[in-house]
Amino acid sequence: MSAAPAAGSFEIEVETTFSAAHALRFRGAREPVHGHDFRVTVRIGGGDLDADGLLFDFHEVERQLGEIVGPFRSRDLNATPPFDRVNPSAEEIARHIATSLAARLPATAAVLSVRVTEAPGCAATFRPAAGGSR
Repeated sequence: MSAAPAAGSFEIEVETTFSAAHALRFRGAREPVHGHDFRVTVRIGGGDLDADGLLFDFHEVERQLGEIVGPFRSRDLNATPPFDRVNPSAEEIARHIATSLAARLPATAAVLSVRVTEAPGCAATFRPAAGGSR
């Protein structure tokens, strides 16, 4: 007789990078356009594993994340939706990625956080509200 699975939760993490330019608006003034090699770290969590013992396939997360950030690669974010309407800060980039990825996940997995690093030592993290990552 096999034991029941232990209560708990699982978490996976996937990273990707993309290079892009942006110019932020601060108190109505726009800074000069400049570029970054953005590093994105996504954490996905859930309590159940599938029949293969996976929370979610790493490669599928990489593919989905690639589709979400693909339009930003080597672009001016200020001219790329949704940042043609939203200040392209690391915080807003993290929120956009989290919201977009959450809509693509099964009900058994949720976006726990998305961290966007603009430069060494400069990162912003977005954590969807509980139940709000879907």
